[in-house]
Amino acid sequence: MKGLYCVLLLTLSNVFMTLAWYGHLQIKQFPILAKLSLFGIIMLSWGLAFFEYIFQVPANRVGSEETGGPFSLFQLRTIQEAVSLTVFTLITVFVFKSDKLGWNHIVGFVFIVIAVFFIFKKW
Repeated sequence: MKGLYCVLLLTLSNVFMTLAWYGHLQIKQFPILAKLSLFGIIMLSWGLAFFEYIFQVPANRVGSEETGGPFSLFQLRTIQEAVSLTVFTLITVFVFKSDKLGWNHIVGFVFIVIAVFFIFKKW
């Protein structure tokens, strides 16, 4: 249960992270952003990153073996990367609509899934 809760919190965290890191690049879709100065964009991104951390820190605490969770630090980081790329891809393709998902992206994601296998495999 802690593992699932950790992944759900990481997913929420990554929605805010993606919006903080890349949302301001979608100025054409959000005219209000075009009126902001660079400093304003930075403040907006920091504001979104605050919410990212509200979910990220508890996710790592719930998920870490150090605090009673099921995952090692390597596993937590690997989950984070897989969730991050999944959320980024979904937002880029379906919300920003700025890029198309290509075969090369799919191949890259398959390699990430293979990496997850190797990180979680007990040898």
